[in-house]
Amino acid sequence: MVLKLYKPITPGLRGSSALDWSNVSTNIRRKSLTSILSKKSGRNASGIVTVRHQGGRHKRFLRDIDWRRTKLEMKATVTAIEYDPNRTANIAHLQYEDGTQSYILAPEGLMVGAKVVSSEHAPLTLGNTLPIRLIPSGTPIHNIEIFPGKGAQLVRSAGASAIVSGFEEAYALIKLPSGEIRRVKLDCKATIGSLTNPDWKNVNFGKAGRKRHMGIRPTVRGTAQNPRSHPHGGGEGRSGEGMIPKTPWGKPARGNRTRNKFKYSNKNLVSRRNK
Repeated sequence: MVLKLYKPITPGLRGSSALDWSNVSTNIRRKSLTSILSKKSGRNASGIVTVRHQGGRHKRFLRDIDWRRTKLEMKATVTAIEYDPNRTANIAHLQYEDGTQSYILAPEGLMVGAKVVSSEHAPLTLGNTLPIRLIPSGTPIHNIEIFPGKGAQLVRSAGASAIVSGFEEAYALIKLPSGEIRRVKLDCKATIGSLTNPDWKNVNFGKAGRKRHMGIRPTVRGTAQNPRSHPHGGGEGRSGEGMIPKTPWGKPARGNRTRNKFKYSNKNLVSRRNK
């Protein structure tokens, strides 16, 4: 997928860009696979803001993605590559031989009419899902399980792919897009290929309105606020931070490691991304 540039006939279009959706189906709603996505606007059940800068997005329908690929040994035909407003990668609509339908994340290069299958005997082609123990080293993969049978949790964003680096006893060594190397159990499943929309990170939104439609509200600098709203606020004239960078709640914002030292998955970490 390539970027589409606009002529600067308005200030908002000057320098803005978008992805070319000519080969992707849009405005399709399959009632059996979609449901209304309620707006949280960054608030918890008590109505208190727990995530700032969210709210006011356009109405969306949530697509039911098949993360587990539990229909084993049954081939499915790709009937459409569709746009999903809830994620950066495109999705593929599958029609199985028994008539059931589902959505999966579409790998780059998957075409309408292609056959995909989830099986231990599946060939190493785009969209097929296999246990990691059957995937040779150097193969790009996505939709990786952390626990066998739980469903894909790793490598699900646009243009992302991981690499099978090798095998170590009961684990496979997976190099993630961040550069981190992690152990994953051999019985965990993964899908062959890298995901669509690698140019998503190069899109220039051009104007604030496009971000508001996505549900992203403005972010105000701490130095522009008053001292009761942010530790960086206040001062006569335009003053800098004047202290170590902090969050609005006084926690260090840069330089301090925030990863939990006792995180349950630390035992499977082989190499950090910034060693």
